[in-house]
Amino acid sequence: MNTPRPDAVEAAASAIVDAFAATDRDRYFATFAPDATFVFHTEPARLEDRAAYERLWDEWVAAGWRVVSCASSDRRVQVMPGAAVFSHTVDTSVETADGPESYRERETIVFALDGEELMAVHEHLSPLT
Repeated sequence: MNTPRPDAVEAAASAIVDAFAATDRDRYFATFAPDATFVFHTEPARLEDRAAYERLWDEWVAAGWRVVSCASSDRRVQVMPGAAVFSHTVDTSVETADGPESYRERETIVFALDGEELMAVHEHLSPLT
């Protein structure tokens, strides 16, 4: 079983952050496996697959939500055969129907190799106070 290269994990994580920062739905969700799961402190339950998150995203956008900026710092990559864990601090500013909001969060993204391609299979966000 192949072990992902740390630079490939960094690139995959950067692609997620960049697509999110652009509120680019298609590019963002293309980085996640269909069966990826999501744990967000802002949601009452785990999202059991990418389609559930896509529906939530669409609700946010329909309500006037969009990302203004998203910056990643304090990055760490851990690799193992067939997978990798990426963790970082993420500072996000969004525009909503109620006005601007900003967040500082910790995020962990778990990647798995699908052939030679890294796909995100789990994302977990928690507040950073």
